[in-house]
Amino acid sequence: MAIQLLVGFLVSMINIMIHALATIAAISVARVVGFRHTAWPRFHLMAVMVATVVVLKVAHALEVTAWALAYALVGAAPEGTDLLYFAFVNYTTLGYGDVTPVKAWQLLGPMAAMTGILMFGWSAAVLFDVLLKTLAYLGTIAAPGTLFSAAGRD
Repeated sequence: MAIQLLVGFLVSMINIMIHALATIAAISVARVVGFRHTAWPRFHLMAVMVATVVVLKVAHALEVTAWALAYALVGAAPEGTDLLYFAFVNYTTLGYGDVTPVKAWQLLGPMAAMTGILMFGWSAAVLFDVLLKTLAYLGTIAAPGTLFSAAGRD
């Protein structure tokens, strides 16, 4: 059981490092895209949010791939299993149950799920922060009385 916990912990740490880098990238992209003057604030806000989500989705895909590679290295899934599918099911906590890990590695699935939940929560926090900062910026550049204008609010 100790080796399962060690492997799960190491893959979780790799996921956290990937997500930390993705957070930096997402915030950088949001700043580059978000802090420009725009005549179309709705489109602008949408572009910032879509760019941020794309960066975060790439991070999640890399994190799932890290789990799939770990499963392959330790032989955690039955022969012939699509490891990427297995990793996605665990990471997203979908839990179809159509593929189960081999007995010797059964703790990796719950550890992947725990990590996935944490990474999705982290992504939601990043998205919310980018949204708030972009809305605040749009409020500073919007003409008074327009959609995103902060002027005249109580």
